[in-house]
Amino acid sequence: MPTTDTVVIGAGQAGLAASRSLTERGVEHVVLERGRVAERWRSERWDSLRLLTPNWMSHLPGWSYGGPDPHGFMTAAEVTEYFQGYADASAAPVLEDSAVTALHGADGGFDVVTTGATWRSSNVVIATGWCDQPAIPAVAGRLDPSIAQAAPSTYRNPASLPAGAVLVVGASASGVQLADELTGAGRHVVLAVGSHSRLPRRYRSMDIFWWLQRMGSLDRTIDEMPDPDAARHDPSLQLVGRPDHRPVDLATLTAARVALTGRLTGIDGHRARFAGDLAHTVAVADTRMRRVLADIDDHIAATGLSAEVLPAEPQPTVVVDDQLDTLDLARRGITSVIWATGHRRSYPWLHLPVLDGSGEIRQYRGVTPIPGLYVLGQRFQHYRSSNFIGGVGRDATYIADHVGARTPITRR
Repeated sequence: MPTTDTVVIGAGQAGLAASRSLTERGVEHVVLERGRVAERWRSERWDSLRLLTPNWMSHLPGWSYGGPDPHGFMTAAEVTEYFQGYADASAAPVLEDSAVTALHGADGGFDVVTTGATWRSSNVVIATGWCDQPAIPAVAGRLDPSIAQAAPSTYRNPASLPAGAVLVVGASASGVQLADELTGAGRHVVLAVGSHSRLPRRYRSMDIFWWLQRMGSLDRTIDEMPDPDAARHDPSLQLVGRPDHRPVDLATLTAARVALTGRLTGIDGHRARFAGDLAHTVAVADTRMRRVLADIDDHIAATGLSAEVLPAEPQPTVVVDDQLDTLDLARRGITSVIWATGHRRSYPWLHLPVLDGSGEIRQYRGVTPIPGLYVLGQRFQHYRSSNFIGGVGRDATYIADHVGARTPITRR
């Protein structure tokens, strides 16, 4: 049985950041990856997908974006190349095609069972990421089988869907991007809108993330939140990264003749039902956006930047027409449904009492109640940016310090 101080599960941004930080502290470890480095970016992304964050925000321990377009947004292929280059430069001890099938406690440490071997270690860092499995709702099982179904991880491009109209469920980043792409390809699209956070791509001449970083919003910790659970489940940003920096939101989609409905509440064969909450959902998102933009305006005034940036520009209003409460999918010509309904975490191989009632790993700053067991890359793990490429590094160094202070079983 091979033995090492620490096993890292996953070779995405979190796992590679953990590996680099452990290497810098002289901690012997191995990184187990079910496929290849950055596997989800290689095989679970649609063709036109780009990062939501500008390239200048892409940095990991000992590694930063050095390409020719710092204000652009990397494609999925470029992100894969970025992570592979990081793994190579860090000499990360990645074992590819090593899917973990079980994790047990054993003799004061852990046994990590993979498709190729069982590893004995003092510590384990679970770095399988926040976007683990598509969170497809149970009502999907009631959809007529003649209608194709896809998640953003299985969709590739408009041609990968049957000819006809498309129902996109979910209006955060993935949902609005796919609705925009499909409409541009000549498809009729109905977008079922749930809770989301609306922000402009650029505001007063700067990218919205430039403002959020400058104001310290991304550095806020979970300890500063009045309701940590609510903070971790805040609606996702309705934001798109494009080479032309063009905004894509409900206002631009309605202008492109995308039909908006409220939240999907039920399906019976070809008939879909929607909540009558579209106007309220839009109003809540607009209120949140205007609050953030007002904070930016206050920051500009307080720091003397008024002469350096453009004046505040009005944000387009989302026009809510009479909304549908039911929809006959066949009559509307809808042949496909895309479930842009977020992700969930799944740990069928984790045989340790560490999950809470929602199936999430209990942790504080990545340290779980089980000595030697850690998690990395979770949303708002400690900082608001913890699950960003440019934010995971701080958590990785904290965990590596914690690991380095423990006595490994190989030296007991």
